Amino acid sequence: MMEETSSEGMPERLQHLRQRARDEKKANRKYFNKLAQRKPRELDATVAGLHEAVFEQTDCLQCANCCKTTSPIFRDKDIERIAAHFRIRPGELVEKHLHIDAEGDYVLNVQPCPFLGPDNYCSIYDVRPKACREYPHTDRKNFYQILDLTLKNTTICPAAFEVVKRLREALPI
Repeated sequence: MMEETSSEGMPERLQHLRQRARDEKKANRKYFNKLAQRKPRELDATVAGLHEAVFEQTDCLQCANCCKTTSPIFRDKDIERIAAHFRIRPGELVEKHLHIDAEGDYVLNVQPCPFLGPDNYCSIYDVRPKACREYPHTDRKNFYQILDLTLKNTTICPAAFEVVKRLREALPI
């Protein structure tokens, strides 16, 4: 069962998460390597069920670590949608908030996200980037294709860590 979340102690919990994720990294990588080789037919359904169960117990507003520490990728459609929301040109949004990273993707200039409020609410929630809407990606099809990303996300997102922990229990290899 996941820890109850409260705003009190969240930085400590996130520090513990990073350490727990580091402690589990080798075992998770080994497990994921076996998953990638076997690609169990029930993998996507199992992960989706675990995702749903974990997020029934998770209040992202108590954490928002993803918004505070990482940048989503902004696709052209995202940039156009967000710029329209602000009634500015897409180029103006890019100039003010984004840059192209080493992989050639648009990402935020700064962390935490400039659209994150002090209450952990997103000021552009209805038009947020697709990467934000789908984060931590633990309910997507062909889960085996994003195992490296999921491993990284276990250090950022307590819910992703919990999904992977439960996955290892649900589908032992």
